[in-house]
Amino acid sequence: MKRKPIYVEVEIQASIEDAWTYTQNPTLHEQWDLRFTSITYIPKKAPEEPQRFTYVTKLMPGLQVSGWGESKGEHQKENGTKTSSLHFGTPQKISPIAEGKGFWQYIPNDCGLTFLTQYDYVTRYGKLGVFTDLFFRPLIGWATALSFDVLKRWLETGENATAQYRRFFLTMLMSVLFSFIWIYHGLVPKILAVHPQEIMMTAPFLKSAEQMIVWIGVAEILLGLCWLYPRGKRRLFGLQIIFFPVLTLTAIVADPTSIIAPFNPVTFNLSLWILSIIGFVLSKNLPSAKNCKRKRG
Repeated sequence: MKRKPIYVEVEIQASIEDAWTYTQNPTLHEQWDLRFTSITYIPKKAPEEPQRFTYVTKLMPGLQVSGWGESKGEHQKENGTKTSSLHFGTPQKISPIAEGKGFWQYIPNDCGLTFLTQYDYVTRYGKLGVFTDLFFRPLIGWATALSFDVLKRWLETGENATAQYRRFFLTMLMSVLFSFIWIYHGLVPKILAVHPQEIMMTAPFLKSAEQMIVWIGVAEILLGLCWLYPRGKRRLFGLQIIFFPVLTLTAIVADPTSIIAPFNPVTFNLSLWILSIIGFVLSKNLPSAKNCKRKRG
């Protein structure tokens, strides 16, 4: 089956000149493009030569992929549309991409410009590479779309790419944390092993405590799974800002002696409440790959 090339398109309220600068200047480009950690231009020996460069992508501490690239040409139409073509690749065996080609296009419109890219690449390792690409292609497409939205916000609001990515990944980290907390506390002390303290805290409010604890555990697991959904993070943070004080008061009323225990509901819920407030602030207007078109037309 023929693979579809990666396509990403975004509307930007900025001039083509500004967008061109932020995408063609390597120092600026490497800041907003999640696919590259650093980009270095190789000086031209003659003006007519294509612009060659090297790039590095750090996957984790001690592990990186480096490669080469070449701007094959720049074209401008009478209506102001600009196109920049690219050829890229890497000799490193760790990369599923052997080499590829694509282009960036800058199309003027009444509000600014439409910025789009389309590219495709050849994988290595034969059928194994084709299979791996079933997972890698959606990932690299998502990274391209997220990067385009970061660029859009940088040009439109002035919030630099570093600050945007910091907010984005801190929000994702807290989302994974809250997902683990809710799923763990719903599954382990309420369903797998109904803890006596859970019964003691629930009994003053419910008659059939043990049965209701299981349903409460199911509800907490579902809430934990909601944290893994890509969107709606700010609503969940806002819900927890209201929810944690209520949970704390309920725990104290059910068992007043719990406040003197180590890692008690007061200190634990207070910590989660403060994290929820921080997350609520950080998650306002997060960049998202969903804000870009991923198909032509």
